Amino acid sequence: MGETRRSFDPEFRAGAVRIVRETGKSIAQVAKDLGINAGTLANWMQMDRLAREQSATGELTESEREELARLRRQKAEWTKERAELEMERDVLKRSVVLWVREATGR
Repeated sequence: MGETRRSFDPEFRAGAVRIVRETGKSIAQVAKDLGINAGTLANWMQMDRLAREQSATGELTESEREELARLRRQKAEWTKERAELEMERDVLKRSVVLWVREATGR
């Protein structure tokens, strides 16, 4: 049977990359200390390097693009909701005017 793949949360990945960058230890040594495959850590290092290069050139990272898309969707939802609330408010204003006219006999 095949091995099940372990998954690592983003905090663990970032921490492992930070250890390599800040301590100057080799990828192989840090991977051994953390009990992960050196190739996996090397991939994380490469992704971190690419992300740093992109941020230095002003390009958005993948997580920033996802956040931007989420915020745009949220803005569209709120804009639609605001328009609906404004329509409801206008209807209520008209209803109050009609009710006052009816109550005062005008």
